[in-house]
Amino acid sequence: MSSPLPLPQQFLAAAPLGTRVVVRYRIDGGLTDALGELVNRADGVCIVRTRRSDVVIALPLVVAAKEVPPPPPRRAPRVQAP
Repeated sequence: MSSPLPLPQQFLAAAPLGTRVVVRYRIDGGLTDALGELVNRADGVCIVRTRRSDVVIALPLVVAAKEVPPPPPRRAPRVQAP
């Protein structure tokens, strides 16, 4: 029998800074996700650096969180034939 998964807040509290994570959390009207690098945590919040900006997430609003693999390498630009 496997041990139960940690609560998402416990995962975020224990994950090393710099870990690539996806965090699902509550917002007005539903849920949203933040995908990026865990860069800080303090005073009941964590900060995830996404492609667009740093997202400050209150830990009580988190419903799921996990580590994710690094992003795939970017594709080379397509070259149009003359």
